[in-house]
Amino acid sequence: MNEDFFILMGVLLAAVLLATPIATLVLTLRQRRLSARVAKLEAALEAALAGPAPAEAPRAEPLPQPERPPADMIEAVGPWARAGRAAASPSPEAPDPRETALSEPDLPGPASGDLPPPDRARPEGPGQITALSLWLRSNWAFTLSAVSLALAGIFFVQYGIEQGLLPPALRVAAAIGFGGALVAAGEWIRRRGGDGEEAPALLLPSTFSAAGLVSIYGGIVAGRLLYGLYGPELTLVGLVATTLGAVLLGWRHGPFLAAMGLVGAGAAPFLVAGGQGATAALYPYYLLVAFLGLAVDAFRLWRWVSVLALVIGTGGAFLMYLGGAGQGGWALTLVALVLLAVVVPGRAPVPEHAAPAPSERLTAVLLARGADARPRLSVPVRLALGMVAAASFALWYTVEGFWSFGTLAALSVGLVVLSLRAPGIGDLALLPAAAFLLRLWTDLWMASQFTGLALGSRPPETSPPATVTALLTLAAAMSVAFAGRAFGSVRRPLALGAVLTAPVAAALLEFRWAPGLVLGSLPWALHVMAVAALMTWFAVRWSRLEDRRPMAWAILSALASVSLALFLLLDAAALTLALAVLVVAAAWLDRRLRLVEMGWFLQAGVAAISYRLVVDPGLVWARFAPALPMLAAFAGAIAAVVGARRLLPPERRLERAVAESAAAAWAALLVNVLLTRRFPLIDPIESVNTHWFLTLQALPWLVVAGAQVWRIGAGGRIDLLRRIVAAGAFALALMPLGLAVTTANPLGAGLRGEILGLPLLDTLLLAYALPGALFLLGARHLPGLGRLRGALAALGGAFLLLWAVLEIRRLWHGPRIDAPGVLQGELYSYTVALLAGGAVLLWQAVRLRSELLRRLAMAVLALTVAKVFLWDAAGLSGLVRVLSFFCLGLVLAGMAWLNTMVRRAMAGDQGRS
Repeated sequence: MNEDFFILMGVLLAAVLLATPIATLVLTLRQRRLSARVAKLEAALEAALAGPAPAEAPRAEPLPQPERPPADMIEAVGPWARAGRAAASPSPEAPDPRETALSEPDLPGPASGDLPPPDRARPEGPGQITALSLWLRSNWAFTLSAVSLALAGIFFVQYGIEQGLLPPALRVAAAIGFGGALVAAGEWIRRRGGDGEEAPALLLPSTFSAAGLVSIYGGIVAGRLLYGLYGPELTLVGLVATTLGAVLLGWRHGPFLAAMGLVGAGAAPFLVAGGQGATAALYPYYLLVAFLGLAVDAFRLWRWVSVLALVIGTGGAFLMYLGGAGQGGWALTLVALVLLAVVVPGRAPVPEHAAPAPSERLTAVLLARGADARPRLSVPVRLALGMVAAASFALWYTVEGFWSFGTLAALSVGLVVLSLRAPGIGDLALLPAAAFLLRLWTDLWMASQFTGLALGSRPPETSPPATVTALLTLAAAMSVAFAGRAFGSVRRPLALGAVLTAPVAAALLEFRWAPGLVLGSLPWALHVMAVAALMTWFAVRWSRLEDRRPMAWAILSALASVSLALFLLLDAAALTLALAVLVVAAAWLDRRLRLVEMGWFLQAGVAAISYRLVVDPGLVWARFAPALPMLAAFAGAIAAVVGARRLLPPERRLERAVAESAAAAWAALLVNVLLTRRFPLIDPIESVNTHWFLTLQALPWLVVAGAQVWRIGAGGRIDLLRRIVAAGAFALALMPLGLAVTTANPLGAGLRGEILGLPLLDTLLLAYALPGALFLLGARHLPGLGRLRGALAALGGAFLLLWAVLEIRRLWHGPRIDAPGVLQGELYSYTVALLAGGAVLLWQAVRLRSELLRRLAMAVLALTVAKVFLWDAAGLSGLVRVLSFFCLGLVLAGMAWLNTMVRRAMAGDQGRS
C-alpha cells in the first residue's frame, strides 16, 4: 500500500510540474493582452482630452477595435476551417466576409433564430482532409493531452478494481467526479482566457472538457457493466444527461471538444471493460454517441463531426455485434442510425432535404460527360446517402435470416415515408430494396433449408412453410411504397423500383428457392399472378399521368409476371402459344399507346420463343412429340409474329424486321422438323450419324445466321451484336455439315451411309444440294457480307458439285455407293456432267456479262478435256473411241466459238460504257 501511495504522489507531482508552465504561459499571455489594451485606451483618452488642433478640422479618433472576436464566435467557424483558410493564403485586400461579420465586438454567441441553413455552401479552400492534417500538425499536443487526461480517469477505475482501494460505488463516483472536475476546469479557463487558436488559453478548455466527458462516460458504463450498481434505465438516464451536457459544451467550445468527446465516448466501453463487455445494452449507448455528434454539427455545421459521429456509432455497434451482442440489436441499430442521419442534420422532425436527389445528380453527371454538372448534392443528402448505403450493405452481408429481409424492407419503406417532403432523399429507399433482392439470390443456406421441405420430404398432412409468401409480401410492400412515392423529381426512379422489386423477387425465388416443389405449381403460380395483378393496378393508376414511361414499365412488368406464371403451369406447346399471345398483346399496346418499351418486350418475347423452339424443349421434342401439339406450337408462333408485324406502327422498323426474321426462321425450322419426322425408317439412335440428319441439324443454324445478317442495317451496337450472333450460328452449322461431308459421307460410311428416297429426290439432295443452294442464295441476296460474299458462293458451289458427283454415283451403284472402283458408264456420266456444267456457266456469263463466270466456264471445259484424254481414253476402243472424240470435238468447237463471241460482246459493252 505504501508503494501505491508513493506512486500516486509521484503522479500528482508530475501533474503539478506540467501544469505550472501551462499556467505561467496563460497568465503571461493574459497580462500582455491586458497591457496592450490599457495602452490603447490611454492613448485614446489622451487624444480625446487634448481637443481639436487649431489648424485642422475636428477629427474623431476611432475607438480601438478588439483584436479578436469573442471565443464563441471564433468557434462558430471552427479551427479546422481556419487552418484551411490559412493554407489557402487569402489576400489581405479581400478578407473573408464571414470573418468580417464575426469581428463585430458586441455580438453574443449565435442564437438559434440566426442559425445558417443546414444546406449552406461551404467556404472555398482546401478540402477537409487537408484542413485536418494542417490542424493536427499545429495542435497535436492538445490532442495527446486530452487523450492522456481521459485515460487517466479510465485507468483510475481499473486501478481501483485491481487494488481494491475503494468500494465499487466510490470508484464510479470518483471517475465521474474526476470527469466533472476536468469539465469545470475547462469551463473556468474558457471564461477567463477564451477557447480557440487565437485565444490566450488556446485549446486548453476543449482539452480539459473533452477528457472530462470521456471520464464521465467511462464511469457510467463501468457502473453498469462491471459492477451492476444500477439497471439499464438509470444507465440510460446518465448517458442521456451526459450527452446533453456534451452537446452544450461542444456548442460552446468548438469541434476539438466534439471530436475528442466522440472518440473517447466510443472507446470508453472497451477501455473500461477490457474487451469483455460486449452486450446488447451498448447498442443504445452508441446511438447516443452518434446523436451527440450529429446534434452538435446540425447547428455548428462543421460537417466532419457528423461523419465522425456516424463512423464511431456504426463501428462501435459493429464491434459489439462481433463480440456476440446479437444480430437483432445490430440490425435495429443500423436502422436507427439511418433515422438519425436523415432527421438530425436537417434540424427538423420531418425531413425537408432539398433537391437534387442522388439519381438526379447521377443523371446530370452522365449527361454532362466530364463537364461540371450542377446542382450538387447538399451535405445532409450526402450524409444520408452514405449512411443508407453502409446500412444496406451491412444488413445484406452481416445479418442472416429474416432479420436481414425484415430490416431491409422496413428500412426501405421507412425511407419512403421520411422522404414525402424531402425530394433530396426520395430515391434512397431503392438501396435497401436492391440489397433485399441481392439477399434473395445469395442466401443459399436459407434457400436450401426451404427446398428441403418439398412435398415429398416433409411429413404427410403438414402445411408448407410460409417463408416464400412472407418474402414476396415484403417485396410487394416495397413496390407499393415506391409507387405511392413516385411523384415529383424522383417519379421515374421510384416507378422503376416499384415495377421491378416484386417481379424480380418472384423470379429470384423461382430460380433459386424452387418454391413450386414446396408449395405446388398452382399455389406458387397464383403468387406470381398476384404480382402481375399488382403491376396492372400500377399501370391503371399511372395511366392518367402525362409521363407515359411509368405506365409502360408497369405493363411490361405485368406481362413478364404473367409469362412466369404460365411457365409454371403450362406444358411445352401451351407455354409457347402463351408467349406468342403476349407478343401480339405487346404489339397491340404499342400501336395504341406508342410505347417504345412494348417493342423491347416484343424482341424479348421473340428471343424466348426462339429459345423454346430450338433448345428447350427444342427440336428433339418437336421430332418425337405428337404431331398436333408440335404443329400448334410452331404454327401459332409463326402466326403470332406475322400478326405482330402487321400491328406494329410503321416507325417501329427494327421491331418489324425482328418479326419478319422470326417468321422466316421459325418457318424454316418447321420445315426442318417435318422433314426429320418424314424419315422414320432408320433407327433414331443411329440416324444422328447419317449425312442427311447431320445436315438437318445444321439447317436451323444456317437459317438463324441468314436471318441475323438480313436484319443488319440498324447501325451501332445492334449490328455488332447481330454479326456476332450470325457468326456463332454459322459456326454451329458448319460443325454438322463438316461431319456430313467427311465421316458421314456415303462414300465411306458403310451401312449408315445408305441413301434413302428416289434418285434425284433422295437424302443426297437434302444433305448437300439444299445447303449448297442456301449458300448461293445468301451470297447473292444477303446484305452486309462484304468480302465474305465470294467465299460463301464458292462454298455453295462446292456443295453442289459434291451433290452432283454423289448423285451420279448413286445412279450407277444404287443406295450403297461405298463399293470400290468406278464403272465405265459412270466415267462418261461425269464427263457429260462437266460439259453441262461448263455450258451452264458460260450461259450465265452471257446473261450476266460476267468475266469471272466466263473464265470459270473455260476452266471447267479444260478440266473436262484433261479428264477425257488422261482418264476416259484409256478405257475406250474401236468405233466407241472414234465416236466419243468426234462428239467431244464438236462440243468443244461450239463452246470455243461461243466463248469468243461472248468475249467480244463484253469487250464491246465496255468500250461503249
